Amino acid sequence: MDFESRVLPQLRSVLAQFPGFQLEENIEWSRSLLSNPPIEKSEHVHTTSRMIPGAAGEMLVKIYEPAQRTGTKLPAMLWIHGGGYVLGHPDMDDALCERFVQAANCIVVSVDYRLAPEHPYPAAIDDCYAGLTWMTDEAESLGIDVGRIAIAGASGGGGLTAALALMARDKGGPALIFQMPLYPMIDNRNVTASSHEITAQNATWNRTNNVEAWRMYLGKHSDDSVISPYAVPARADSLAGLPPTYTCVGQLDLFRDETIEYVTRLAQAGVDVEFHLYPGCFHVFEVFVPQAEVSQRASQSYIDAMARALNP
Repeated sequence: MDFESRVLPQLRSVLAQFPGFQLEENIEWSRSLLSNPPIEKSEHVHTTSRMIPGAAGEMLVKIYEPAQRTGTKLPAMLWIHGGGYVLGHPDMDDALCERFVQAANCIVVSVDYRLAPEHPYPAAIDDCYAGLTWMTDEAESLGIDVGRIAIAGASGGGGLTAALALMARDKGGPALIFQMPLYPMIDNRNVTASSHEITAQNATWNRTNNVEAWRMYLGKHSDDSVISPYAVPARADSLAGLPPTYTCVGQLDLFRDETIEYVTRLAQAGVDVEFHLYPGCFHVFEVFVPQAEVSQRASQSYIDAMARALNP
C-alpha cells in the first residue's frame, strides 16, 4: 500500500492540498508555509514578549501565564517550536502554549532560537540552554517554582528538547522534573526503516527534507564520524539520569523508528517513559488537521501528561 492509502481517512484531506517543503530549492518559501494567521487569544492567558540574553546576543522569548495570578509560585515549562532546525517561530504555537497554561496552571516560556543554515549547530541548542538558565535564574521575578521545571518541544523542537535534557544532566542543572520531546528529530543517520519508508512529496516531512535539514543544521559537522549528542541525541552513550519522559509519534511518521528506539533505551536506562503510537497518522498530524478526532485525542493526551507532571 502506498503512503496516502495508509493514512486515516479523517487526515487525508490536508495531503491533497499540502505542496511539501522544498528546503534545498526554496527555504524562504518553505518557511512561509509555517506562518499561521494570528489566533484569537484567550482571556485567561496573559502573553508578553521579551528580549533576553541568548547565547550570542539578544533573543526573543514569549511568556505565557495565567491572566489572574496570585502570589503563589507556579511550575514552568520551556517550549521549543518545531521546524526541522531550519523553519518555524514561537508565534506558530501560541494556541498550544495557551492550552498548556490553562491545563497545568503553569508558566510557559517559548524560545526563538536561531535557525540553520544561517546559524548551524550549536546555535539552536545553545540558545535553548540560555533560555532554560534565564528562566530559572529569573524564577523569583517570574514567579516560578524552580522545583517544578519541565521542557518540551515537537519535531525539531523535540530533538532540541532531548538534547537539552542531556545537556542539563551533564552540566548539573537546571534541574528538570519532566521532558516531552514529541515525535522528535534525533538521528541524522537516516538508516531506519521508517526513514526510507516516508518519501512522498506531499508527506508533511519526507526523507529528502530530513536529509537536507540535517545537512543544514550540522554544517561542517555533517561528515563527522563522532558527533555530539547535543547535536544528535540518538548518539548519546547513555540516557540514564534523564527526567521522566512522555512522547508520541504517528506510525506513518519518518521519525517513528528513531522515537521507538529512544523510548526503548530510556526504559532500559531506568527512566520512566510514557509512549503513544498513532496508526494511520503522519508527521505533526494533530497540527495539520486539528479538528480530527485522533488529533484532539493526541494533543489532549500530551497536554494532560504535562499537567500531571507539573502538578504531582
